[in-house]
Amino acid sequence: MANTSKKSEARSANPEDDSTTELIYEKGAMREYPLSVLSDEVAHKRLSTSTHEKLLIAALVVVALIFRTRNLQSPNEVVFDEVHFGGFASKYIKGNFFMDVHPPLAKLIYAGIALLGGFNGNFTFEKIGTVYPANVPYVLMRQFSAFAGVGTVVLMYLTLRATGCKPIVSALTSLLLVFESANATIDRFILLDSPLIFFIAAAAYSYLKLEDCKPFTLRWYKALLATGICLGCATSSKWVGLFTVVWVGICTVIRLWFVIGDLTVPVRSILSQAFLRFFVILGSCALVYLASFYIHLQVLNHEGDGAAFLSSSFRSSFDDASIPKSIYADVGASSIITLKHLSNPEGYLHSHNHLYEAGSKQQQVSLYPYQDDNNRWTVELYNMSSEPLEFIPIMDHTKIRLKHLATSRRLHSHDIRPSVSEIDWQNEASCYGFEGFDGDPNDDFVVEIVKDKSVKGVAQERVRAIDTVFRLHHAMTGCYLFSHETRLPKWGFEQNEVTCAKQGIESLSLWYIEQNENMYLDQLNAEKVSYKPLTFWQKLVELNEAMWKVNSGLTQPHVYESKPHSWPFLSRGISYWKSDNFQVYLLGNPVVWWIASFVFLPFGFYLALQLVRWQWGSSIADNSVLFNFNYHTFEFVLGWFVHYFPSFLMGRQMFLHHYLPALYFAILAIGQTLEYVNSYLLKGKKYVTYAVFTAILGLTVYSYLQREPLISANIWTQSKCAASKIMSGWDYDCDIYPNEAPPPPVISYSEQPKPSINFDEAINIDNVQAPIRDEL
Repeated sequence: MANTSKKSEARSANPEDDSTTELIYEKGAMREYPLSVLSDEVAHKRLSTSTHEKLLIAALVVVALIFRTRNLQSPNEVVFDEVHFGGFASKYIKGNFFMDVHPPLAKLIYAGIALLGGFNGNFTFEKIGTVYPANVPYVLMRQFSAFAGVGTVVLMYLTLRATGCKPIVSALTSLLLVFESANATIDRFILLDSPLIFFIAAAAYSYLKLEDCKPFTLRWYKALLATGICLGCATSSKWVGLFTVVWVGICTVIRLWFVIGDLTVPVRSILSQAFLRFFVILGSCALVYLASFYIHLQVLNHEGDGAAFLSSSFRSSFDDASIPKSIYADVGASSIITLKHLSNPEGYLHSHNHLYEAGSKQQQVSLYPYQDDNNRWTVELYNMSSEPLEFIPIMDHTKIRLKHLATSRRLHSHDIRPSVSEIDWQNEASCYGFEGFDGDPNDDFVVEIVKDKSVKGVAQERVRAIDTVFRLHHAMTGCYLFSHETRLPKWGFEQNEVTCAKQGIESLSLWYIEQNENMYLDQLNAEKVSYKPLTFWQKLVELNEAMWKVNSGLTQPHVYESKPHSWPFLSRGISYWKSDNFQVYLLGNPVVWWIASFVFLPFGFYLALQLVRWQWGSSIADNSVLFNFNYHTFEFVLGWFVHYFPSFLMGRQMFLHHYLPALYFAILAIGQTLEYVNSYLLKGKKYVTYAVFTAILGLTVYSYLQREPLISANIWTQSKCAASKIMSGWDYDCDIYPNEAPPPPVISYSEQPKPSINFDEAINIDNVQAPIRDEL
């Protein structure tokens, strides 16, 4: 190891430096360089806790438990997205497949808790305001969310300690999170946000602990593996966890850059660190993600209402699949078939007895994702007006007609523009005719088998169910039967449009036959086909693609949606639930929210000033406290940015609670700023520091208590409600509250107290109704 320079000795021994920060320079042949590994003494102070500090953490846990777990039974009705995530728990217990835009881990945990609580899945959480029956363990499920919130508070404390903050600063900042109203609200209900933020906090702590550990020690390997597992849990709860993966990746690159500059670290060690960080973190993260989906698919073994988003190959794997397990292979004249679109959107060629409101005003043809009798068509040869006497296969280039079984009208096209896609190369596809009508040439389509998409062999020569992929070429106009993402208006039931296209993407004109019945086939000996079973990996890819598609399609306006640019200003909240005299309204604590959201401004100004000073020849890394503040505050501001900025790129509905992961990192940045005040700016001015800290905490607690009835659905008055509104966009309803608080009940001790429950009638637990609201 190179010798320590005198200048660096002075820096490392500087009495102004804090004992939990360290900056040691070594003297190299050409330059001085900072060591990249903390000394054992400093690392021990950051990662170990004394008895007194354990008592401080215990006190912090008690405070968090009090404010996170009290009155969880109120309200005793379904609140906001408990409709979805409680409902998913019910479907897990029943084993009925559902489609959601989020990965399954947090939902699986809620379902497991519900199952342990005796829930049988019969309650469906159908709508907001539905009263919980007595046999639904909704309080137990909410407790998981609350405990996750308490865990997040503890992790914030440990994270700040791991980055060199003093216990008093770490505790104060953690209390800011306790009294942050939006976090307190989400921690009370069956929502994904609370476990998500807990896993993100755990990943952040594990990674920052990794930075404090000496490479290749047992503690380092544990922190490395924990980082990957926690990232996997976050990503497996919501895709927002991917932003945390990106944050860890960027921080890792920055960290390795410092390691490269440390001349005491061999190149082989640098490469080993980079390799292990990359493969262990990403590998363990991926394994957790895969495991959550494996369990998800194993539990949901029945075909539920979400199966419509899946391919028929996927759906055929369910125990009670509506897709036939085996289908007659050969398709011929008089076959009754269902015709399915191969590409996205997947769906069945469909028609019904409703007419287009424009164009030809003939019968509508559409693409419908669900199985339905209106998806059934009869295959006819174009030149045969009567039933054949034997089985006639449909060969490549056979000219056919498709007759809609329910309405007796034939699939038809002509040189008329569609009702929605009014483009020159698109013709309308409709159904035309009537009972007894032999059809006309505009009903004729030529089957063109796409050989490279069909199963090799006979399926490339004649049409076979499932195995043959083909196009339907309109004989008169030269267009191909076509479908795409465009939807019909409400008069077309918002089903996907089907047209006849002369141009366009070829894959959107590919079809295959799913169901096939033909009276001329030998019902006992005719060959049958079935869908090839999908591997787990194929199911995983398809399901994630479907989730992405559904998520991207959430573009309908919502009364409480908001734009990302408004979130730091806390200009509006979200009404979660409302009843007579009570409501739950998601709103951040303005004191914490505004400080956290704009902490990057003074930090950015400070960094700019430091860079200017550096350009003038001053050193910007003379003090370990300043260096620690610069480094870790940058990490936390980066975490805020990485979790916040992508929201501007999303076209789906966005809500205020989507800002909460970014807010967590912003509050960590507050902690580093307070440490800078405590250990550098006001060092030696203990009472001034305590006064500042007390003022911040006092304002935070006051702001929390002022709007606490919005968090826990407690009683309030109109005057207090109105006085709490300091932003015009805070649109919680004050009119539901009484003008004055109701007087406390008067108890007469002269009367003999009577039990409130008739125990003779309380023997049968099935008679117990929903719990009474606790209004105290």
